[in-house]
Amino acid sequence: MQHKEVKKVVILGGGTAGWLSAGLIAAQPHLTHNAQITLIESPDIATIGVGEGTWPTMRQTLKTIGISESEFIQRCDASFKQGSRFDGWCDDEGDAHYYHPFSLPVAYQQLNIAPYWFANKDAVSFSHAVASQTYLCDHHKAPKNHLHSAYQGEANYGYHLDAGKFAMLLQQHCTTKLNVEHIVSHVECINSDEDGYISSLQTRDHGTIAGDLFIDCSGTHAKLLHQHYGIELIEQHDVLFNDRAVAVQVPYLNPQQEILSYTKATAQDAGWIWDIGLQSRRGLGMVYSSRFASSEDAKQALSQYIAKTQPGTVQNELTFREISFTPGYRRRFWYKNCLAIGMSAGFIEPLEASALVMVELGLNNLLANFPTHRAAMPTLAKRFDEQCHYRWQRIIEFLKLHYVLSKRTSPYWQAHKEANSIPLQLQENLALWQYQSPWLNDFDRAQEVFSAASYQYVLYGMKQLPQFPVLAMPTAIIEHFSANQQQAKRGLQQLPTNRELLNHIQQFGIQPI
Repeated sequence: MQHKEVKKVVILGGGTAGWLSAGLIAAQPHLTHNAQITLIESPDIATIGVGEGTWPTMRQTLKTIGISESEFIQRCDASFKQGSRFDGWCDDEGDAHYYHPFSLPVAYQQLNIAPYWFANKDAVSFSHAVASQTYLCDHHKAPKNHLHSAYQGEANYGYHLDAGKFAMLLQQHCTTKLNVEHIVSHVECINSDEDGYISSLQTRDHGTIAGDLFIDCSGTHAKLLHQHYGIELIEQHDVLFNDRAVAVQVPYLNPQQEILSYTKATAQDAGWIWDIGLQSRRGLGMVYSSRFASSEDAKQALSQYIAKTQPGTVQNELTFREISFTPGYRRRFWYKNCLAIGMSAGFIEPLEASALVMVELGLNNLLANFPTHRAAMPTLAKRFDEQCHYRWQRIIEFLKLHYVLSKRTSPYWQAHKEANSIPLQLQENLALWQYQSPWLNDFDRAQEVFSAASYQYVLYGMKQLPQFPVLAMPTAIIEHFSANQQQAKRGLQQLPTNRELLNHIQQFGIQPI
């Protein structure tokens, strides 16, 4: 094995994953030992570009890269996201909904307050009882006001964004501010050395591009990790059935229409519909399983949803995009001197917007263990793979939770409840949670992708309550619940709506930190 220093990083593929990789690596030369960054993307291959939801982690990511929150919001048609709302997931009646907000339950750092809510479960939903943010979502409120500094707020928040515009902003910032070399050309050949490590990429128009570490951001094709090295996908069809989507962009009929403060996910007979509000339009899509529905079924369901939620929309002027995907993740994520970030590493489905956060988590994992020499790569790759496998498995279990708990009766939903489709650890936890509430000791890591709080929001939103005596509420617990209601009241009085704040930001920006 050659003992080579890592001096040049080559990223194959643009889009959000590629440019986030370039930005986070180039912005932290103290972690990457001043490695030179080159990004190569094809002039002809379009990115999927429908990943429009982020987690709150994106605030720190943008801050680290050096992009101002004002510029991001102004240029990416962005809005504020404070969580997800699930409509019709509980049963066929379709009237009930629940929230999975980004804010943790009140007093979460001190105690598990969930068991004390059970006494009042018929009076107030779990998320409304423990998270004031839920009330903000009810009223389309923003998580901050014009006095808050960039990336700061009253409530925890992420964003909804236009993925295409976001990639363009990242590209411009990386090439003009972070000295990232940008090459637009087809890669025709992948060259390896005698040890099987990638030595260079042969491009059609720019010759040979040598590198020491290669990051595969080439999407589902995974040109380096899969096509070159043969690392296959561990498919998850038997756990999560969705493998198709129909997406559409719907302009507002009223340009000052209120903007949702959450991603709305509405259950359908063979899947669900996402509804994301940006400044100028809504992004909608029907996610479904080809085993249970056709593309025409999905388009019809989506059209009916649009007609119901925005009457007057001229649907024959809309462009419906069909997307197919294979739910799964790579057997390995880092092999020799090549690692995968983004859809080349894996994709399950859009539920809970895990795609972009997995890009961020993968990059942070790399930067925390950035190789200075090739000799360090086998050990670092082993650690990287173990972390990635753990996270993908936990994501799959959490997404499956949403389906397993439903009482909907169509074949699609009933199939999700079959025991052989439910991961063993989720089965064990569900059995345990019949008698106690999810808590920190139920999970292996201090930093989980989805915390115990997330499981509580879904379980109790879906009315899956444990069987044990109702607990008496000490004064201190009553005060926590009361403090949450008071915080909600203040927020409703003091915070602007999403639309009001975004209009202000477009005109005046956000004061820097």
